[in-house]
Amino acid sequence: MLARQRQTAILELIRQHGGVRVSHLVSRFGVSDMTIRRDLEALAERGLIDKVHGGATLPGPGSTDEPGFDAKSVRQRAEKRAIAERAAALVEPGMAVALSAGTTTAALAALLADVRGLTVVTNSVPVADALHQRPRADRTVVLTGGIRTPSDALTGPVAEAAIGSLNVDVLFLGVHGMSPRTGFTTPNLLEAGTNRFLIDAARRLVVLADHTKWETIGMATIAPLSAADVLVTDAGLPAQARGQLADQVGELIVVPTGAEPSRPGDG
Repeated sequence: MLARQRQTAILELIRQHGGVRVSHLVSRFGVSDMTIRRDLEALAERGLIDKVHGGATLPGPGSTDEPGFDAKSVRQRAEKRAIAERAAALVEPGMAVALSAGTTTAALAALLADVRGLTVVTNSVPVADALHQRPRADRTVVLTGGIRTPSDALTGPVAEAAIGSLNVDVLFLGVHGMSPRTGFTTPNLLEAGTNRFLIDAARRLVVLADHTKWETIGMATIAPLSAADVLVTDAGLPAQARGQLADQVGELIVVPTGAEPSRPGDG
């Protein structure tokens, strides 16, 4: 396959899925890692894609743009892992916890797989899958029904009816963006509504948001910053933003990652 043909095929995959990993492209096309990276560089120079750590995504999100789960999963992986590890320390055996949709909450789900006696409520297909892959007899997973969004969230009246009848100790909420003016936001109106039901069902709200979410604004507000009992973020967050968040959220937890600051993304 000629380079131009391969690049056209790569672009089509990115358009279909919202994003791809370099490792997946290497396996799919049977070429070297360096060849794929040159292909992505050529597409990026033409303004057709955005290169991110470990892969590529479609460029230029707006307030209603909603990347798919695969697209978000290649962004800020080190930061999301560090945030998930810190969040896992807030979970105790025997708790009832809720996890919203998102790549950071999916990372958290994998870390909770060995915690004893958990009941997990989620509207996220990847979260439920992560726990299903490591079953425990003493764990219950409640997956809501609903309308599936590009981020693999189950939303709408069916999801809200299920969530509305439940009560949990803590909700771990992933968000598209956060700012003092708009609060925590998402580009999906249905997802915003379902997330509000999750918040209402929880005694405690823990928001998981890496530094790229600062001043990223989705079309729909989920909740004001002051609604968060805890916000877990990473050390890439600017000092000014830390000050503003510390004034509004109940507790601000900033985790080190060792990763270089990266471009804004979704998660």
